[in-house]
Amino acid sequence: MNFAENLRTIRKEQNISQEELAEMLDVSRQAVSKWESGNGYPEVEKLLIISEKLNVSLDALMGNEVRKTEAAVETKQTNPSGEITITSPNEGVIVRCSSVIRSQKYKGGKNSPKFALFAQQIPGAPRRDTINTFLGWYSTEESVTKEIGEIMKAMNDGQDTYELKYSVKVKRSFLSVKLEE
Repeated sequence: MNFAENLRTIRKEQNISQEELAEMLDVSRQAVSKWESGNGYPEVEKLLIISEKLNVSLDALMGNEVRKTEAAVETKQTNPSGEITITSPNEGVIVRCSSVIRSQKYKGGKNSPKFALFAQQIPGAPRRDTINTFLGWYSTEESVTKEIGEIMKAMNDGQDTYELKYSVKVKRSFLSVKLEE
């Protein structure tokens, strides 16, 4: 399932109308309809609010939910922080985070990356602002999905670090990003 289908399903399961959800999010009903039909995508900040208001994880919204196993229970004991340090060799980024989220598909040219991956950090109370850190570019949905799966597995296995394996190198110019040959 994708974001549009997940949002619609979760909203209906909770007996919330599009109009009620729109009011909760301070957006128009048309915006919710657009998201649910797959013709638009909310900003990352709205995704976090949707997750909070509907009481579901971002992974559940994005279609990347990983079922908890007995290994996940052990993770709580071996890695009580629920965080992992991710290294992005192509971008020169090292970040400690509690989850990752991918972008919607970019509609760039033939030689452009199609997805981006972001690390999410939620600072402690009382502020609950989420900080999103860019991790890397991906050429296919399969590669970014595989990366997310491996990150989740590493977290469930209690690993403290993970290095991105499937991100691609890019060349940046003034207004474009192209895959490196």
